[in-house]
Amino acid sequence: MKTAFTTKRRSVLKAMAGLLTGGLFMKNRSAAAANTDTTRVLGMVPSKLGGRSPYETLERWVAAPSPAGVSMTPLEKLYGIITPSGLHFERHHAGVPAIDPHNYELLIHGMVQRPLKFTLADLKRFPAVSRICFIECSGNGFQAALPPPAIPQEIRAGQLDGLFSVSEWTGVRLATLFHETGVRTGAKWFLAEGQDAAVMSRSIPLAKAWDDALVVYAQNGEPLRPEQGYPVRLLLPGWEGNASVKWLRRLELSDAPFMTREETAKYSDARRDGRVEMFTFLMGVKSLITSPSYGVNMPDRGWNEIRGLAWSGAGRIVKVEVSVDAGKTWQDAKLQYPVLSKCATRFRYGWDWDGRETIILSRATDEAGNSQLPYKEHEKDRGPGTFYHNNAVRAWKIHGDGHVTFALRDMLT
Repeated sequence: MKTAFTTKRRSVLKAMAGLLTGGLFMKNRSAAAANTDTTRVLGMVPSKLGGRSPYETLERWVAAPSPAGVSMTPLEKLYGIITPSGLHFERHHAGVPAIDPHNYELLIHGMVQRPLKFTLADLKRFPAVSRICFIECSGNGFQAALPPPAIPQEIRAGQLDGLFSVSEWTGVRLATLFHETGVRTGAKWFLAEGQDAAVMSRSIPLAKAWDDALVVYAQNGEPLRPEQGYPVRLLLPGWEGNASVKWLRRLELSDAPFMTREETAKYSDARRDGRVEMFTFLMGVKSLITSPSYGVNMPDRGWNEIRGLAWSGAGRIVKVEVSVDAGKTWQDAKLQYPVLSKCATRFRYGWDWDGRETIILSRATDEAGNSQLPYKEHEKDRGPGTFYHNNAVRAWKIHGDGHVTFALRDMLT
């Protein structure tokens, strides 16, 4: 004879079985989406890998997918300073290699006393170091370096300067590894070589290794994503992203730079007088207003908050100024903590918009005293084909109806 208790117990067990097989989970998920009273709907159960709300659709901006790929961080859609790992920008020259971590080795040789190979397990035996800092492609913001007629007005902040991301990186100090191998007298440079099909290689001054260079294997608390150099990459805080070689497999010490393809045919800065500057590693001070910006319109006249990001490869941001009258006057914005060295800093400025058309700008100053320059002054000595290290002041035009466009063309007329 079935009792009410037994029947109820079987119903509960059946419901639990449905949850485990996913059937009831999907039904209830659909029901929850359609029913605003979530107190009457059984919620979702834990999963092995968490996901975003179905109402949130964050994704990177992808420029013409190809093995030599580029994807950009949607800066205008993010909060705080940490970039989610899945939204960190990509820039690679021959696709993303698939590397088995069990077979991974890092070779250090050349002008060392003891050439050594380190497995991934070896690297993880050393004292771990974590640092929150940005990585930025030296070609970030290249659209801002185009001739005035070609400057796009309908471009989002993440499409303009989205080759920039911030993560917490974990690994071992490169200086620790060089102490293990011993560095011979006279060594001044080292070659960092990647394991991708492009065999990405860059010459790095040895002084950077003694300063703050890291060999990292984790990002935001988990192993590196393949696009970010899994299982191991080099990290050079504050320097151009191309030098932080991904899929790192070899470090060779020498008394001179190696003059690789990536630092001769590319990643060099031509000047108007015919000179070419090489090894311009440092990423300059920069700021970017992310709200309002193209695609992030002014909601209404009256009090609104201008928000954005500022950063510098030379250290901490100490000041950000905002202009709401096309650069005629400037006011200090408020910096949002934390304010970290070689990292993004959030800034905000309260603005009482009267509804009239205007141009807004921001300019940042770092602890070394470097400040952003106006576009004309910034471009004065740069050659016409140069687009690396473009950190000129950015401008947005606020139209009377509240929509926003990129305003560099307006600033040049």
